[in-house]
Amino acid sequence: MTSQRYTSLYQSIEAALEDHSKSDLLRGCMKRGRDTRAAALEELPGGVAFRGDVRAAKERCIEALPELKQRFIDNARKRGTIVYEARDGADAIAYCLNLARHRGARVIAKSKSLTTEEIDLNQPLIKAGIDVVETDLGELIIQLAGEKPFHLVFPSIHKMAPEVAEIFSRTTGQAVADDIPSIMKVVRTYLRPIFLKAEIGLTGANVGIAETGGICIETNEGNARLVSSLGSCHICLIGMEKIVETIEDALLMVLAHPVSASGQLPTNYVTWMHGRSPLGEGAAAEERESHIIILDNGRTAMRGDADMREALYCIRCGACMNICPTYGVVGGHTFGYIYPGPMGICWTAGVHGLERAGDFAQLCISCGLCKEICPAKINMPHMIAEIKHRDAAANGHLLVNRVMMGADRAARLGSATAPLANAVLASKPLRALLEKTIGLAAERTLPPFVASTFMRRFAKRPKPTFELIRNVVFFVDVYANYNNPDLGLAAVDALERLGCKVIVPNQEVSGYPYIAYGGMDQARRIARRNSSKLAPWVRRGYDVVAIEPTAAYALAVSYPVLTRGSEEARLLSEHTFELFEYLNRLEDETGQSPDPELLTGRRLGFHCACHQRPLGGGRGAVDWLRRRGAAVELIETGTCCGMGGTFGLKGGLLGYDLSQAVGQPLFDLFSASGVDAIVTESSVCSIQLAEGTAMRVYHPLELLNLV
Repeated sequence: MTSQRYTSLYQSIEAALEDHSKSDLLRGCMKRGRDTRAAALEELPGGVAFRGDVRAAKERCIEALPELKQRFIDNARKRGTIVYEARDGADAIAYCLNLARHRGARVIAKSKSLTTEEIDLNQPLIKAGIDVVETDLGELIIQLAGEKPFHLVFPSIHKMAPEVAEIFSRTTGQAVADDIPSIMKVVRTYLRPIFLKAEIGLTGANVGIAETGGICIETNEGNARLVSSLGSCHICLIGMEKIVETIEDALLMVLAHPVSASGQLPTNYVTWMHGRSPLGEGAAAEERESHIIILDNGRTAMRGDADMREALYCIRCGACMNICPTYGVVGGHTFGYIYPGPMGICWTAGVHGLERAGDFAQLCISCGLCKEICPAKINMPHMIAEIKHRDAAANGHLLVNRVMMGADRAARLGSATAPLANAVLASKPLRALLEKTIGLAAERTLPPFVASTFMRRFAKRPKPTFELIRNVVFFVDVYANYNNPDLGLAAVDALERLGCKVIVPNQEVSGYPYIAYGGMDQARRIARRNSSKLAPWVRRGYDVVAIEPTAAYALAVSYPVLTRGSEEARLLSEHTFELFEYLNRLEDETGQSPDPELLTGRRLGFHCACHQRPLGGGRGAVDWLRRRGAAVELIETGTCCGMGGTFGLKGGLLGYDLSQAVGQPLFDLFSASGVDAIVTESSVCSIQLAEGTAMRVYHPLELLNLV
C-alpha cells in the first residue's frame, strides 16, 4: 500500500495541528467529559462495577437477538404500533418516503438520531420536497452548517459561539449576538412553529424493550418528547442491536448512557413510549399513528462475525471518543466517516464497508484506553486491529507499519551489528534518509543496541547461593534484551534477593506491534507459541513476571483473545504479573522490608503507561518507590502520552507530528509539576517524555542504582 490513499487524511491532520484553538477546545471538552464521569462514579453505588452488568446484559441480549426482536415486534403490534423491518438504509428510506407521501407531509421534525445519520435519511426526504428540521440544538447547528456530526453525543462540539451566532443570523435573517443566551432565544423562536406544524415526528430510540414492545428516548433538551408526541404520526428508526429483554435491562442502559457520556445521572428527559393514544376524546378524537422501523444494515452480519460481534454491544455513549488520544486532537471530521472515533472504525466497517473504515483506521494507536472506559467493556482495540488486518489483506500494509511490526527483527540485527547500527542511529543525514525510505522519524533519539544481549548474559551469570522459595519465569521482550540488558538483569537480581528461582525459558517477543498495525496472523502465531512454551512452566508452579508493561498486557489481556480463549493462554494470563506488583507481594510475604530512607527527599512524577491501566494502573511501582521513602505523584492528563507503542517512532503527520501534539498537554503538566524527575516503566514512553519535557526519565530500578 502506498501513502497516496491517505492524502486526504494527512491534509486533515495537518489542518488540525495548525488550528490550535479548535484542538485545545476539543481536548478541554473531552477532559471535562472524563472528569465529570469520574466524579459521578464516585457517587454511584458500586462505582465502575456497573460496567460488568452492562456487559453481561448486552452479551445476553445480542445472543438472543432474533428471539428478542420478534418478541419486541409482537408486543409493539399489540399496542397498535406499525412495525417494519428494514434490511438496509435504502429500504428504511423508501418506507419513510412512502409514508410521508401517503400522509401528504410537508414538514418532518426530527430529534437527534445517530441511526438516521448512518443511512443519511434526511437528504432523500428533502429532495422529495419535504422540509426536514433537526430540533436537537447540536444537530440543528450541524444541519444548517452542512456538516457531519463531530461527536456521537455532542455533534457540534467543535463550533464556537461566534460561528453559531453567524449560522443563525444567516438562517433567520436577523442579527444574533454571539453569547449563549441570545443564541438560545433565537433558537427557541425558530423551532417552536416547527414543533407545532410538523405532520410527522421522526426520532431514534436509545432502547427497545422486548418485554413490553416499548421504546425509551433520552434527551437533555426535551425536543424528542415534543417531536414524538405533537404530530399526528411518529416514526422511530431503531437499530436492531438496541433491543433488550426487560425493563430492568432498559433501566440499566438509562443509567449507563449519561454517566458514561457526560457524568449525568440520568439525562434531563427520559421518555417511555408504548404506542400512541388518540388526541382528544369521543368522536372528535384524532387517531395518531406510531411506526417503528427496525434497521439491520449489516448488523446481522456483524453478529455472525466472531471478531466484530462486540460492536453490537455499543450503547452510543461517546466515552471512547472522550479518551481517545488522537481523536482529541483531530476530531470527528478526520477520525470518522459517519460514526466517529474508535467505535466509529468498527461501525463504519460493519455498516459502510471495510474500505471506508480503512481510510481512517490508522488513527488508532492501539493504546487500549477506549476499552478501559467503555461501559460495556467492548474490546475495540482487538476489533480495530482486525479491521486493519482485513484492510491490509485487500490493500497491503504501509511500508512504515511493516517496519514497525518487524521491530524485533530490527533489534536482533541492530544487536548483531551494534557498532554500525548505533552509528547509523546517531547520524543525522542517515536518519533523514531512513525517514524518507522506511518512515522512521528522524527526530527521535533511539536507545542504542548492545552486542551482549540479556539472553547471553543471563546464561553466563552465576547462580544465586541463597535459598530460593518461589519459581519465576522472566519474560524479557525486546528492550531489555537488545537495548538495556542491565535493566533486565537488575530485575532478575531483585527477584532472586526475595527468594525467587528465576528462569528464562525459550520464548518469543510479546508480538504487540503486530496487533497495533493489524498483522493478526503473526500476532496469533506468537500468542499460540508463547502460550504453549510458557504454560507448561505455569503448570509446574512458576509465575510469569514481565518488565515491560505492554508485554505484560499482551500476555495477560491479548493472548486469550487472540487464541480464542485457549486453555494455555488462559493459564498464562492468570499467572502473569508486572514486576513491581510481584516484588511488593514478595516483600509482604517474606517480611523483607526495604530501607524507608533510600529515596527520602526525592520528589517524583510517575507516568502510567496506557497498557498498565487494566493491570493495576502502575500502583505496584508507585508503592515500591514510596516504600523506599520517595514522594511520588501520579501525573496524567487522563489519556495517552502520545507515543502509542511505536506509533510515535514513525515520521510525519501520521506518526511523530501527531504524537507530539497528543503529548503536549502531558509535557506541560510535568514541566509545571515541580518534580525532580519522571518515572515510568515503559521503554517507549520514556523516550516520548524525555524529548517532550527535557527532564530526566528513569525506570524505578534505576533510581536505586541497580541498573
